[in-house]
Parts: sequence; structure tokens; C-alpha cells
Amino acid sequence: MNTQHFRYALEVEKTGSITQAAENLFMGQPNLSKSIKELEDTLGIVIFKRTSRGVVPTGKGKAFLRYAKSILSQIDEMQSVCRDDDPDRQRLNVCVPRGSYVSWAAMQFVASLDGSRPIDVNLGETTSIDGVNMVADGVFTMGIIRYQTEYETYFRDFMKDKGLACETVWEFENLAAMSANHPLAEQESLTLSDLAPYTEITHGDCNVPYINVAQSENLSLSLSGKKVINLYEGTSQYAMLSMMQDAFMWVSPTPEEILKRYSLVQKRCDAPAHKYKDVLIYREGIRFSTLERHFLDKLYEVKNQVAFGS
Repeated sequence: MNTQHFRYALEVEKTGSITQAAENLFMGQPNLSKSIKELEDTLGIVIFKRTSRGVVPTGKGKAFLRYAKSILSQIDEMQSVCRDDDPDRQRLNVCVPRGSYVSWAAMQFVASLDGSRPIDVNLGETTSIDGVNMVADGVFTMGIIRYQTEYETYFRDFMKDKGLACETVWEFENLAAMSANHPLAEQESLTLSDLAPYTEITHGDCNVPYINVAQSENLSLSLSGKKVINLYEGTSQYAMLSMMQDAFMWVSPTPEEILKRYSLVQKRCDAPAHKYKDVLIYREGIRFSTLERHFLDKLYEVKNQVAFGS
């Protein structure tokens, strides 16, 4: 029996709608309906029935959902206990935005761990919606997510629905990163019209909760008639920028070490809707370990170095 299906059923109960639950879980409605049906077949009961008020639990469904909540709570407690079974083990489970000062801070922190002691690190570069879902599901203890400030209400509601707490790490304006040999590399500041002739490299899976994919398929700064290369992971973006000397990419302020390593520059651009926010997320009530607090110290240290150029 897949306990992930328990979480699906609880989301349906909370929303009273298969459609809304599927959207909250960032999955297709047919897939969610299939998962619920598989769960019902396994249990031999009908969990939900359709009414004029939406989808509501049956009598046996209510009993199952009470047990499901209890089981998931016990699983969360078990995972918490397992985290503490070896106090000498260096544990960190965190997801971060792809290719940014945050991932740079995470790599620096991991490199500083004591190699003579056990190490158990799970470091994932994810999209913001995936990050929220995986922190809520306990895959990661904490995460840093990134979103445009104009969509903050959507993300705040999404995190609240998932039972997550959040703290702002940094609010910043995206910069245009490009090769040091780019035709615009020597120009002090840029406009959208300056960038329009050039190829934009962008992450192709940037979405916003409660907005369908068709509406949010391109949330980068819009350039009419632009040439675009969509990436779905972060490790290639700097290498591609370095190799493609007529390309650019919108990035958070980037550490000098990365810029020098890939022979890149970053430029301010007079453009609308390019304010972003990085937010620390974690499950409500969780207590960070000493090592996790040290990771957060490193994160803010690197952020300040980038922000103040020191």
C-alpha cells in the first residue's frame, strides 16, 4: 500500500474537489483520480462520493482518513527519530534553486563537512513547486524556493495549504548573465530592446501554483520574437552561457567565483517584472539541528557576500 496515496486522499478531503486537489498537488486530474481508485480498490471501500457540495468522504471514508492522518503523523515522527539515531552523523536534507548563490552556498557548506565523520547529505536542485511538495512530504527537511514577487500571493497560499512555514532570505532584481565576450558585455546597463536580438537561455519548467501550465509556461521576461533555449536542470546553464557568446540568461546575483570560472559578466537591465524573492521553507513546528543552523549561517554569509560585493 502506497502511503503517498494517503496524502492524495487527505488533499482531496481538504479541498473537497479532485480538480483542486490535483492542482495543489501539481499533478494531472486523471492521475489523481486513478490513484484514489487504486487506493479504494486496495481497501475495498469507497472513500469519496460526489455531491452537489463537491467530493465528500463516505462513512467508511471518514474512518479511513482519520487512520491515514494518524499513520502519516507516526511516519513523520519515525523519520524525525531516525534523523537523531546517530548524533555523530552529519545530516542535511535541503532543496535549493538551480544554479544560484544558494546552490553555491550549499556546495561550500558540504565541502566544509568533517570527512572523518559519517556524512548523510541529500541536496536537490528543484523548481519552486517541486520544492514545496517535497518539503511538505518530508523528502527534504528544508528548502529555498524562488518566485517572482508579483506571484507571491499564490506561493504564500500554496505553502499555507501544505502546512509550511516560511522566511524571506533575499528579495532582489534578476540580472542578465552573459559571456565576457558577448557583444553587450562592455555596456554598463541594458534595456529589453538591447537584449531582443540575442538568444535567451531559460529554465523551461517555471510554474506558479493555481495557474495552469498554459498560462505560466513562460514566466521569464518576455521579449517579442526572441530566440529561446529551455533548460530543465541547472548544471549546464553557466557552461552554455560561456560557450554561446550571443546568449544571455536571467539569474539571481551570482558569486564572483562562478563568473570568473566561466568567464561571465552580469548586467542590470531596465525592465519590468523582474523582482524575485528567495524564501526558506520548512514544516511547521520542526526544530533545526545544529548542522542545519550552520548551513543557514553559510547561506546568509554567501548572500551577504554577493549583495555587498565582499
